[in-house]
Amino acid sequence: MIVLLIYIAIFVAAFFLVRFIVGRMGEIRDYTSLKTVTFGDESAVKPDRWASVISVLTIFLIWGAFTGSKFAPIHAPGPFIGDTEFTYTASNGTQTDDATVTVRVFKVGEETDEPVVEPGDGFAKNDVASIGAWRSGLVRVDSNDELGRDENVTITAINGQPIEPGGSVEVADGTVTLSGKGTPNFTPNKGWQMEPIWLPSPERVVARTIEIADVGYQNFTLMQHLFWSLFRVIVGFALGALVGIPLGYAMGLSNWFRGWFDPIVEFMRPVPPLALIPLVIIWAGIGETGKIILLFLAALWIMAIAARAGVSGVAISKVHAAYSLGASKSQLLRHVIVPNSLPEIFTGARVAMGVCWGTVVAAELVAAEKGAGMMIMVASRFQLTDIVIMGIILIGVIGYGIDILMRKAENWLVPWKGRV
Repeated sequence: MIVLLIYIAIFVAAFFLVRFIVGRMGEIRDYTSLKTVTFGDESAVKPDRWASVISVLTIFLIWGAFTGSKFAPIHAPGPFIGDTEFTYTASNGTQTDDATVTVRVFKVGEETDEPVVEPGDGFAKNDVASIGAWRSGLVRVDSNDELGRDENVTITAINGQPIEPGGSVEVADGTVTLSGKGTPNFTPNKGWQMEPIWLPSPERVVARTIEIADVGYQNFTLMQHLFWSLFRVIVGFALGALVGIPLGYAMGLSNWFRGWFDPIVEFMRPVPPLALIPLVIIWAGIGETGKIILLFLAALWIMAIAARAGVSGVAISKVHAAYSLGASKSQLLRHVIVPNSLPEIFTGARVAMGVCWGTVVAAELVAAEKGAGMMIMVASRFQLTDIVIMGIILIGVIGYGIDILMRKAENWLVPWKGRV
């Protein structure tokens, strides 16, 4: 919730700040700039590059701030690290005594020595303990006391506050909870930062990426893992488009084909590709063939629907104009149907490529020797969160790059989109 509120606050502040700066720099407000009504006009809405840059920086700023990154200029409150103490009161019903517990909280993974304290007077002796940050630990305070549980000694108060088994007391730098058997359990304050095992810092992910790019992971280099994932996606998508586009054209041009294949396409369209993984493994095994078939099925129905929608969306006036000029059916298909349906097909291709990219990662989670999904799966077993995040980032970057390339290809191959 705190992260969400911070993100919303940065979004609102950046919006008004950029608008104010743009306005002060003299935004053009003449008739030419205002003649297009942008609200509801997709062709008139373009990405604000300032917003894109600030959006990416905000994500990394929040990530760094809540992981204690050196890359972030500000940090959220971190966990308590250092020495702290609390006092407990022990009683056997007839006599009571106070003793102090000194706790040294250290960063997990670093070596530390327990603090040295004097035992003190009385039957309850002072104690020491070492606990890692974000962790908690039982403090066996009666291990060095002159009177212990055998003499019915129990802890009745922490820092002067009464406590019973199962109860908790807030102390200076943490919380003391009394277990069911009466043993204090100290939990140091965790702050707002995430523990590295759950969310590593950006520099740790960068360092891990450089390491794997150099020495590899699970007998394959990083480039080989990414290459095989990309290769599977391209082959599966190409096969799906090769079959799906002609099928979509046939469904858009023929009543018979539409009636024959429409139930099949509409039945398979809502079925998630991941639901087909067990069946594909049974039929084709866990090798490359099974993964290619799965990606083929993921792209097939999307491309068929996109091609069918493209044919159905051709303006009837253009068809009548072509016929009036003496065009044959083949000429109508080549010069009218195909050019006007290409924008829909490219839109479907972008969606299909995204689905294939997500599907191949899931398929590699099930059974693969190499691939981005395989890296994530193996790393998660050993709680190597930095490798998991590295894989997620690389998958997102490559997927975004593929989408940009397809946009560029669409602008080059279909320059008439939105103009006719």
